[in-house]
Amino acid sequence: MDGAIEAWVDGELAGCSLPDDRLNKRLRKLLVQIGSAMGQSIPLVCQDWANAKAAYRFFDNDRVSEADILAGHFQATRDRMVASDGPILVLHDTTEFSYQREKPEAIGITKSINCGHDKAGRPRSYTACGILMHSSLAVTTEGLPLGLSAVKFWTRKKFKGTAVLKKKINPTRVPIEKKESIRWLDNLRQSTELLSDPGRCVHIGDRESDIYELFCMAQQIETHFVVRTCVDRLAGAGDHTIADEMEEVAVKGLHRIEVRDNDGEPDEAVLEIKYRRIRVQPPIGKQKRYPALTLTVIHAEERGTPNNRKRIDWKLITDLPVQVRKDAIEKLEWYSLRWKIEVFHKVLKSGCKAEEAKLRTAQRLANLIAVYCIVSWRVFWMTMLNRSSPDAPPTLALTDAEIALLDRLVKDRNQGPLRRRTLSHYLIKIARLGGYLARANDPPPGNMVMWRGLSRLADIALGAMVGAENVGN
Repeated sequence: MDGAIEAWVDGELAGCSLPDDRLNKRLRKLLVQIGSAMGQSIPLVCQDWANAKAAYRFFDNDRVSEADILAGHFQATRDRMVASDGPILVLHDTTEFSYQREKPEAIGITKSINCGHDKAGRPRSYTACGILMHSSLAVTTEGLPLGLSAVKFWTRKKFKGTAVLKKKINPTRVPIEKKESIRWLDNLRQSTELLSDPGRCVHIGDRESDIYELFCMAQQIETHFVVRTCVDRLAGAGDHTIADEMEEVAVKGLHRIEVRDNDGEPDEAVLEIKYRRIRVQPPIGKQKRYPALTLTVIHAEERGTPNNRKRIDWKLITDLPVQVRKDAIEKLEWYSLRWKIEVFHKVLKSGCKAEEAKLRTAQRLANLIAVYCIVSWRVFWMTMLNRSSPDAPPTLALTDAEIALLDRLVKDRNQGPLRRRTLSHYLIKIARLGGYLARANDPPPGNMVMWRGLSRLADIALGAMVGAENVGN
């Protein structure tokens, strides 16, 4: 294999140590193959039956888990965090991968879907087959993804009794250990321990992460969080709620942001900002187990009613202090970066085509998706690197061989001979290989054209290597 293709693989697997050296070599080879042909099937990336069979055996090996596969990448994420400055935002979110199988029990279920009624009027339902993944992505405050810090896979077999339990008692009284919500706490703890600098980490979550136990754990391990809240908790001495207090708070200022309407057209929203430090009480059923916390609540509500989009109404809760309007805007901007983990999941599904995999068990699929996670992160990283650090040297992300090949493949447009060749210059060339037109008014290239360009570059590099060997012979 071409050394240029393998260079980034070595960096992501340096901290990976599987039980057998042959497994380490196979993982490295698989990552090179899948990274060179993103979105293609295992038989296609492996090219022959012997390598395909070895790949299937690797994914089915009981001594290999997704945690083992991602261990090196987690370590590389930590190294990139140490080399960066400022707060690190850890974005948390859950996604599901759906499959169609003759024997869905080998994988598990994600949900039951109501399909209407049959001719006799009896209700019909469809059980979706698949696995769920809860991932945590570390990014800088400029939005550059440094890598994954935790990943958890599961099916609903493990929590099949939760729904029955909720029917018998108040859901707030169900111990967090018996809920799927425990994944939020597990990933928060794992991410914080991995990055080993709790004070720099700010964990970002949507309304699903509005969990009192998460707030308490963050305080316990001395890390921070910004969460979009959906629960109107008891406040003060417990005789009123957070909403009651926020009703009394005057608007502290306005903030203008650029948004897009339902048709993708640019628009502007004016937000009214309110914030207050509030003493928040735990759920009634858990007051003996958890203490009251003093947290900051931020409300950002759009003025007026927009014509062609949903009105913005954000309610955030954080352990971080907010003294002035600028502090509140900073926390809102941090939360707005949460969509980047959804983009990462989109690269997994659209770029790597994780839901088109034909593997038959949950273990095999989890191991395969773990490999896809590393490939998807690299594509996302290079896409965002072009936006956050365009003037960086190209060697930050590319090898000398890749740079030389790009200079030969993609001709410069109106570039003088003395102009400095930056990282952005070469990432645009990769995007052009993937179909990016690079016109004057075009937005920066996205993830899809980047992965297509990287795949083409890998194919061309392999062809160049084979051609050079033939000439040498």
